[in-house]
Amino acid sequence: MQLVLVGLGGFAGAVARWAVDGWLSERNPTAFPIGTLVVNLTGTFLLGVLFAWVIERNVLPAEVRAPLMIGFLGAYTTFSTFMLESWRLIEDGAWALAVANLAGSVVLGVVAVLGGLAVGRLLP
Repeated sequence: MQLVLVGLGGFAGAVARWAVDGWLSERNPTAFPIGTLVVNLTGTFLLGVLFAWVIERNVLPAEVRAPLMIGFLGAYTTFSTFMLESWRLIEDGAWALAVANLAGSVVLGVVAVLGGLAVGRLLP
């Protein structure tokens, strides 16, 4: 049953990723992959919240952790897409955009996980 729940979480995460990325990309038609950046940052933030709340405080049962953290967030975040998009920017000669994407995702990703941990630790 756990495997099915992780799979359902992955399905929901993949659909959420597709929806967020598509929505942002339609509204910001530029070479910069804003949808992937936002998905990576929100996923990282949510993982920080869940880790602090679910793991550190043991709020949810173990049966719920894997579908949320591995299934949903594992499918929602987009590291492989992030790497491919960064490489394609480099191939296109858009070095500044590639560096902005790489550095922004890494630096802001650390900020997002710290923010998520802080929020998660404030939850009851």
